[in-house]
Amino acid sequence: MKVDFTRWLPAIAKDQYRKTALSVVGVAALGGLALAPTAAAAPVTSGPHQGAVAAIDLATGKAATSARQEDQPVESGLTTGSATGKPPAGKPSREELIPHGIEGAQSRIPLDDAQLANARAIVDAAKKTGVGDRGAVIGIATSLQESKLYNLGHLGAYNDHDSQGLFQQRPSSGWGTPEQITDPEYAATAFFSALKNVGGWQDLPLTTAAQTVQVSAFPYAYAQWEEQAADLVQQLW
Repeated sequence: MKVDFTRWLPAIAKDQYRKTALSVVGVAALGGLALAPTAAAAPVTSGPHQGAVAAIDLATGKAATSARQEDQPVESGLTTGSATGKPPAGKPSREELIPHGIEGAQSRIPLDDAQLANARAIVDAAKKTGVGDRGAVIGIATSLQESKLYNLGHLGAYNDHDSQGLFQQRPSSGWGTPEQITDPEYAATAFFSALKNVGGWQDLPLTTAAQTVQVSAFPYAYAQWEEQAADLVQQLW
């Protein structure tokens, strides 16, 4: 059935200075909701609105992949490794970034400047909170799943409860005020603070570590972004 996307309210994406930076028509959070920072993992309960899934696919280009798009670089301004397979000097290796190996089929999307800026904010917060490059991979993969690395404001009638920001954190669950969780630095710091409370998170598969923090309705969805997240961390670290 054809979906009329002109009926969708815009999702307001905010930059790190808390000003409106861009509007992404129909972008909504995939996956479940980020509940309380100390919540334990929960079983699958429900899925996102099907219109939201279609809208975010359209907004991120997934639904309209063409031969021309495939010829374009995956991340603007970024490379993904060297011809020798070795990381650039001072950058983490693939073994450090993906110590447990890739789980399942991987997804990948092109990124614009706003998304790259948000990825940098997550990497910076990973450094400041001490979770390191592996923590940064988990953080970026989580945000890719939750918001496609867009700092989403409230989506009006199509909002998934009161979830907002890069990690779709909920003010009603104790993550902070709407102003706080739509500040990339605050949101990433809150995510990593919760991650550090997960015992042995460094030794867990990415999807397990992310799910224990996020309590998503789609607990295995985070794994599909591990490779792109690792590429981003290697370049931005």
